[in-house]
Amino acid sequence: MTRTESRLRTVRPDGTPVYRHPTRPGALPVQVTRIDFDVDHPHVPPDHRHAHDFLVLVYVERGGGTIALGGRHTPLHDGDVHAIPPGQAIGSALTDLHHCRAWSVAFTPDAVPSLASVSPLAWAHHPILALFALAPPPDGAGAKVPDAERPRWSGWLTELEEELAEPGRLGAREAASAVLTRILVAAARLAPSAVTSPHPLVTRVFDEIEATFREPVSASDVARALGYTPGHLTTVVRERTGRTLLDWITERRMTEVRRMLRDTDLPLGVVAARTGLRDATYLVRRFKDRYGTTPDRWRRGERV
Repeated sequence: MTRTESRLRTVRPDGTPVYRHPTRPGALPVQVTRIDFDVDHPHVPPDHRHAHDFLVLVYVERGGGTIALGGRHTPLHDGDVHAIPPGQAIGSALTDLHHCRAWSVAFTPDAVPSLASVSPLAWAHHPILALFALAPPPDGAGAKVPDAERPRWSGWLTELEEELAEPGRLGAREAASAVLTRILVAAARLAPSAVTSPHPLVTRVFDEIEATFREPVSASDVARALGYTPGHLTTVVRERTGRTLLDWITERRMTEVRRMLRDTDLPLGVVAARTGLRDATYLVRRFKDRYGTTPDRWRRGERV
């Protein structure tokens, strides 16, 4: 997925832009992009370092060149599969991607029913998100699709692209979600050893967030509870996960907000109170900033 299809959400202190998934009420939050760099010649700036607040799965049909994942140079080979978790910095330049043909699938967990209410703090341990570990493997390698399975992968991705192209067709949303689930399961089965265990301190941070996110806690409160300064803890978490301490608190809250909007008829004031947010007005502002739409409109879209 190119960043021209995304929407800028924020810019990190080091200048790295972070893009959010474009939100269309009622539409499945998935985008598939097929790029042949020999044909398409996309306009990629010389310094293309950026990050997403959503998940991206990349399948390389024909390799060529390198990209930077999490600060490591990663060669692209035929049949490679790379899982890019939210917050991980990506860098590439057009000259690095010669003779490369690849697919990218950008999605949020809401696209898969079994993931819709899963805490983002548990993504790295969920069976069908096995490749989306909290940090890239030290050698930068991803998984590898066996030669005999590659036509099947291309077929799945083509089918997903076709279902998403006609969202009004009967059952298109369900079909696309099912194909995406199949792709994620296949990816997880390729390299279960690719999952890395979280850093012990990150585990403690996540446990604390899970226990307190429903209260109006801040990054400073979490750091204080664990006996660290906010600056030190934020640095450790960002180095290990690609996201700041505040990002993870916000992600956990917004996952619960979406669950409550989808599964209940509770008014926004109650949703805000139960997710550590100040009030309905603050919830609307944060939700719109994050997803580009209001909570009410998002809720109606999910119930179409």
